[in-house]
Amino acid sequence: MITVTEARKGITVEIDDQLYEVLEFEHIKMGRGSAQVRLKLRDVRGGHTFDKTFQAAAKLSRARVEKQSVQFLYKDGDLFVFMNNETFDQTLLNPNQVGDAAHYLAENQTADLLTYGDEPIGIELPAAVVLTVAQTEPGIKGDTASGTTKPATMETGHIVQVPLFINPGDKLKIDTRSGAYLERA
Repeated sequence: MITVTEARKGITVEIDDQLYEVLEFEHIKMGRGSAQVRLKLRDVRGGHTFDKTFQAAAKLSRARVEKQSVQFLYKDGDLFVFMNNETFDQTLLNPNQVGDAAHYLAENQTADLLTYGDEPIGIELPAAVVLTVAQTEPGIKGDTASGTTKPATMETGHIVQVPLFINPGDKLKIDTRSGAYLERA
């Protein structure tokens, strides 16, 4: 058990026998009365999000989530196929379980499979991934000093704002938490 004030982004908690991932938290202290904590929660199994406010002294049950190293193999229709690096077992995840990580998944990329008991509930990517630029306007020589950006479509279909000197085929390091361009790889 943890107090609601110890809840942080990314942890998984159990509320009324349901699993929820904390997406955001905000501590609210009004002039009168006790402090409150507002959590933005995502239903791990259903995928929907909602806000819930708790008193600061409330307790939550932290879910025991295991991590296994897996490799993304391919997408089969709507399902994402992952392979355990040690046992070579394959796991299928639906788009709700993968979430926004789908924007950063390239074939043969490694990630951590999150499981609750024997049930796969999602994946966790590293803080940054390397993706190849599939399409963007060609860079012009000398466009390195200004802070102007342009859209670039990555190999996964995700669009990222990049500096003007980036060309198709360049490998870029992308932050998976914010979706922002970090540097050339």
